Amino acid sequence: MNRARVALVVLIAVAISAFFVFDLNQYFSFDALQSLRADLVEVVDARPVLVSAVFFLIYVAVTALSLPGAAVMTLAAGLIFGLAWGLVLVSFASTLGATLAFLIARFVARDAVQSRYRQRLTAINRGVEREGGFYLFTLRLVPAFPFFLINIVMALTPMRTWTFYWVSQLGMLPGTAVYVNAGTQIGQLESLGGILSPGLIGSFVLLGIFPLIAKKIVDFVKARRVFAAYSRPKQFDRNLIVIGGGSAGLVSAYIAAAVKAEVTLIEKDRLGGDCLNTGCVPSKALIRTARLLDDARRSAELGVRQLSAEFHFSDAMARVHQVIKAIEPHDSVERYTDLGVDVRHGHARLVDPWTVEITNADGGAQRLTARNIILATGAAPFVPPLPGLDQIEVLTSDNLWQLEALPERLVVLGGGPIGSEMTQTFQRLGSQVTQVEMSPRLLPREDAEFGAMLHERMAAEGVDVRVGTKAEEVQVRDGQASLCVTTPDGAKEAIPFDKLLVAVGRQARLEGFGLDTLGIRTGRVIETDEYLRTNFPNIFAVGDAAGPYQFTHTAAHTAWFATVNALFGALKKFRVDYSVVPWATFTDPEVARVGLSEDEAKAQGIAYEVTTYGIDDLDRAIADSDAYGQVKVLTRPGSDRILGVTIAGAHAGDLIAEYVLAMKHGIGLNKILGTIHIYPTMAEANKFAAGQWKQAHKPEKLLQWVGRFHAWMRG
Repeated sequence: MNRARVALVVLIAVAISAFFVFDLNQYFSFDALQSLRADLVEVVDARPVLVSAVFFLIYVAVTALSLPGAAVMTLAAGLIFGLAWGLVLVSFASTLGATLAFLIARFVARDAVQSRYRQRLTAINRGVEREGGFYLFTLRLVPAFPFFLINIVMALTPMRTWTFYWVSQLGMLPGTAVYVNAGTQIGQLESLGGILSPGLIGSFVLLGIFPLIAKKIVDFVKARRVFAAYSRPKQFDRNLIVIGGGSAGLVSAYIAAAVKAEVTLIEKDRLGGDCLNTGCVPSKALIRTARLLDDARRSAELGVRQLSAEFHFSDAMARVHQVIKAIEPHDSVERYTDLGVDVRHGHARLVDPWTVEITNADGGAQRLTARNIILATGAAPFVPPLPGLDQIEVLTSDNLWQLEALPERLVVLGGGPIGSEMTQTFQRLGSQVTQVEMSPRLLPREDAEFGAMLHERMAAEGVDVRVGTKAEEVQVRDGQASLCVTTPDGAKEAIPFDKLLVAVGRQARLEGFGLDTLGIRTGRVIETDEYLRTNFPNIFAVGDAAGPYQFTHTAAHTAWFATVNALFGALKKFRVDYSVVPWATFTDPEVARVGLSEDEAKAQGIAYEVTTYGIDDLDRAIADSDAYGQVKVLTRPGSDRILGVTIAGAHAGDLIAEYVLAMKHGIGLNKILGTIHIYPTMAEANKFAAGQWKQAHKPEKLLQWVGRFHAWMRG
């Protein structure tokens, strides 16, 4: 806290202390007001302007400092100024005082609170930015909520000062009018309780509920406006239609069927989507084969002088497809039909907000209606408009799995998770791989040391890693294809290749589903609110099509929220929760993260401490010859509360789960340190990282006294 804040806090503390030390609160009691009412009326008759000004300033001071007595002063306004002028004075004085209290609390505490609890406050901040005025108005209407507390709480949020002022002016007006009017009848009151009787408090509560009812009405009117151009069916064929049979669509259909809703799932290709058929499953199967070959090459590290392997690429790809087939029943039509899902094959297109047209492979079409629709259309590899790409067959994560022969020279364009995984895998399988990444490091979303760690490992395995290198065009001359690039020093270079794999990201599938015809808002993804609704309140979007994350596990996560909101939203809606989202890149070393990276903490101005533990020191890692990598934990300064964790090393994607659980449920490093971990396991790395934090925060002064105690005990 800087000097200005300290000075302000001291000044306020002195003022509040003086109020009580000099017993000024005796003049702000109901009994004092009744005993002085005749004198007060006489004074205001003699000097109305001066008394009004003094009263106004005192009222502002009392409310700004959150002192007791505002209620009595409001009664006094009615007594000495009458209803009209008293209401004007108190309305503006109370709002001005509340705004000053708001500004004081903001100046003193907001930065510290936002910095310390930024992750927890993210959803609250978004809600305040979007509808803070509405909720403040509701709170102001209900005097059961202490106004001084509202001033302080709102000050800690991003609410604009002007919004706070005018909403408070309007929201406090009804209650102010009641008190000022009661002041005009002061002789008939025996206590403050006579003003706020249970009946009157109940009326205020009803008044506070009114804005909520009004919001429902506004939502209804908005929906009517959106639906105005369409004819709503009198009855529906289904409770829910899900478009897309990938991870998000399957989970949506599963949940709907589990709660006995009538649900239809529409997929034009194969159930399981990208994850099963072209993404997570085939890539991890091929990575496993590549790791076996790498183990054979470094067998001497494991005490085996020579270990040979006879490898044929066709066998590895055959295994990939066998793995897909083995997992396929989990996502099969038969399984979901048995669960109660009506599965349809065909292309789905929105006809209106409730109707979906399904076109079959033979060209036949039929239409189904549903009260709610979920768009789970997924994403596809993004292929940049690079000149010359049309001259070659471009590999992406979609068609990579149809390769029949191992490319002798492979160029991978992209240094993110997919590009890095496939770069290392094909190098280990026997290709000579050149990886081209435009940013200065691999894995640009992670902290620099993790990209550097992977870079070093892949370079040691023979990969030609080119970071800070921009792809310009593809050239084909005399049957030889090359990728023309600009190197970090500005030089031009042509990199020859047999195959080019483009792995620079994925883009949401938005075309061909009738979104544009219907007017569903889209950008890079389908736009949704916090309940995953599109601008049509009965149409939801989930998974890769909606973002902001494009992972299988987040797709399933969003599917739960969308399905529950679609089926039960009239009773209770749930805001989607992105507070703790983990992910992993399955290279060697694996790189897994949850929460903030150090780069993100710096960019967001969040105070943090860093604790690291080198996995090269871990007994199990040494025994397995996997002694490389590190655990990096970000915590709040002076606290064991976790802000984020990145792990690089063997099985990092599994090790991160302990931290995901800890962050989700507010468990700190002390609890992880106090948890028994099996020896020898890789999971001990988490405990040792917590131990590193504890060592850095040991109570040195206390330990000095403990040392003296032990010396005394020795005599």
